[in-house]
Amino acid sequence: MHAMTRPARLMLVLLLLPFAAPAQEASEARPGIEACVAIEVDATRLACYDAAMQRGPEATTRADAEAAAAREAPGAPSLFRRDARGAADPGVQAAIANAGRGSLLDSRWELARDSKLGLFNFRAYKPVYLFPVFWSSGPNERPFSPTPDNSVADDQLLDVFETKFQVSFKTKAVENLFGDNGDLWMAYTQSSRWQIFNGEQSRPFRETDYEPEVMLAFRTGYGLLGWKGRLFAVGINHQSNGRADPLSRSWNRIIFNVGLDRDGWALMLRPWIRVPEGGDDDNPDISDYMGRGDLTLVRVLPSGQQFSLALRHSLRAGDRSHGAAQFDWAFPLHHNFRGHVQVFDGYGESLIDYNHRATYIGLGISLMEWF
Repeated sequence: MHAMTRPARLMLVLLLLPFAAPAQEASEARPGIEACVAIEVDATRLACYDAAMQRGPEATTRADAEAAAAREAPGAPSLFRRDARGAADPGVQAAIANAGRGSLLDSRWELARDSKLGLFNFRAYKPVYLFPVFWSSGPNERPFSPTPDNSVADDQLLDVFETKFQVSFKTKAVENLFGDNGDLWMAYTQSSRWQIFNGEQSRPFRETDYEPEVMLAFRTGYGLLGWKGRLFAVGINHQSNGRADPLSRSWNRIIFNVGLDRDGWALMLRPWIRVPEGGDDDNPDISDYMGRGDLTLVRVLPSGQQFSLALRHSLRAGDRSHGAAQFDWAFPLHHNFRGHVQVFDGYGESLIDYNHRATYIGLGISLMEWF
């Protein structure tokens, strides 16, 4: 029998981590309130207090009920009941503005009035993770594009094993643009794929994608088939790999985000419109592969496990029908990080691979998940 390669051994060890880790009851996984006092970052400290105080579905249900009652207050013109001087009743207005407080989407976007933490605090955005082992079923050794200057002439010698990591954060630049609603967020995400096991090629970084964006987010308060509409956002997104031809890839989008949640679930639907780039387009057919929208469904369990499924599609038929699916599972290992498994299949795992289809499996740890 042949000896296992180092990446294969590492993959096996990481795959067995969730079974080797001691079982934790939900109550044991929650930090004690004394552990929150020393945390200096406001957003992280608030999340710690929420976990310690077991702020959950009951608090959100109560906030939603109080908001609904305030909207239906007897004799209330429009949305608010008025006092004798004709001014909006502050208590009623506060109840309406606190709809959804403590919900999954509120915990990430500070949607409710009493959830807002002010400006320029670093907040979680997309998951932050490190996969020491990231395997591909078929490395893209000759990236190509309909633009002749963006097609590689010779094969790149790539290993099927590499390392992938992602960092992501957002911060609020303006709060309450429209009364007690409407926040302007700035976000940044960066993901890298490092051929660390490819010693023959000097272990290069195969691809790094940079994604800054600006979003205007609003609190919403409608119901749909048992779900609560919490968020509507619109933003401008730029994504590129910062490389020269023939490996340059980039696009700009106007992205809309509709967010709903319910007990332990969150659903985000993001259609987008690509901003045309004219004659200097590195990848004119990118929308037919990377899609024109995506949908992400997240399930959060009391045990601390999280599951997410992300789907995207070109929204075209025939030869222009392409898409991708990504499944993520995060499970507690320590109160500061989790084990993480990621499975991707389809087109566009990275920008350089936007029109290349393959299956990828990543194993490692994550510091921050969706919620």
